[in-house]
Amino acid sequence: MFRIERARLIAGLARVVRDVGQAEELAQDALVSALADWPRSGIPTNPLAWLLAAGKRRAIDGFRRKEMLARKHAEIGRDLEDERDTQVEDLEAAMDDDIGDELLGLIFAACHPVLSAEQRAALTLRLIGGLSTEEIARAFLTSEPTVAQRIVRAKKALANAGLDFEVPRGAELQARLASVLAVIYLIFNEGYSATAGEDLIRPALCAEAQRLGRILAGLMPDEPEVLGLLALMEIQASRLNARTAPDGSPILLTDQNRARWDQLLIRRGLAALQRAEALGGANGPYALQAALAACHARARTAEDTDWPRIAGLYDTLAGVMPSPVVELNRAVAHSMAFGPETGLAMVEAIAEAPALRSYAPLPAVRGDMLFRAGRPEEARGYFEAAASLSQNAREREFLLGRAAAC
Repeated sequence: MFRIERARLIAGLARVVRDVGQAEELAQDALVSALADWPRSGIPTNPLAWLLAAGKRRAIDGFRRKEMLARKHAEIGRDLEDERDTQVEDLEAAMDDDIGDELLGLIFAACHPVLSAEQRAALTLRLIGGLSTEEIARAFLTSEPTVAQRIVRAKKALANAGLDFEVPRGAELQARLASVLAVIYLIFNEGYSATAGEDLIRPALCAEAQRLGRILAGLMPDEPEVLGLLALMEIQASRLNARTAPDGSPILLTDQNRARWDQLLIRRGLAALQRAEALGGANGPYALQAALAACHARARTAEDTDWPRIAGLYDTLAGVMPSPVVELNRAVAHSMAFGPETGLAMVEAIAEAPALRSYAPLPAVRGDMLFRAGRPEEARGYFEAAASLSQNAREREFLLGRAAAC
């Protein structure tokens, strides 16, 4: 029960004490109280209300011990001081009124721009996902002390920033929401295509990002880009079982066994995309990427893929979210739709972009286009160059294999 309610409990306590670290400690104290009380009294009708009450009472005791200012004591204690000896069930309605907003506020705090991208990802997985420091370190192939330090520094930064743990409103909401979505997608991408290590994919990270996306979509059901991101992750995750061979080597999208794609995830993704588009978000960055993924999901075979539509969607995405990486993917789509020479010309136009200087997919894309254009000798050098830039062992082996095939 504690694992289920942990994030919501921390969110409710953080809103009271204005400190994520203290809220996490109070949540643990509430668990200790529950372990002592529930075996005798039974699980309460509303476990979250009980845990919140226990955590808030512990906070009141802590402020008393530390002789906090009367104003702070009143702020923490006013809702519970008169009810300390009453039945916890009497508090249920008050506890549940805005718990959704409280959890949403915690998500926005964990993904606050004042934190680095690494800190946001680690803190989100710790507070919202409930992962241990060891699990986060293992997922990102980072040492446990490094992750622990990131989380500690993130909590201190939030405390120093004096956040109120409220959901931002108006124009600020959209700016902050972009940071939240970026963190969730960063977690998903690290699982979908690992940047380093021995494994090409880490499904556990993808699953955690999907869970975070589903939580966010439940809290913000009318935000098109939230639904767009959820649709994108669900559809991409549907291919995980088909992305690697038994030895762990990658399988190209066009060569994957589509019978192994998860149809339930595809249906969920397409439903989320349809909802995003119905809300007027068809041209949002995540909704457009989800629409691209949907083109592949709807094609029964690789030959059925609607590459002209994909090329057109990338044209739109390049205008909405301009970047060298988007342009590189756009070149791939055009090469598939209109021939490799067309794609090569588009790649040449962006090849000197600083962001692509050490980007392994750039020479890999060039190699693939040259190979399909009947120029294997030139392709070989680019595949070898891509392998030298890759930090992932499986990807490096795959690229060297393509070079040898030339």
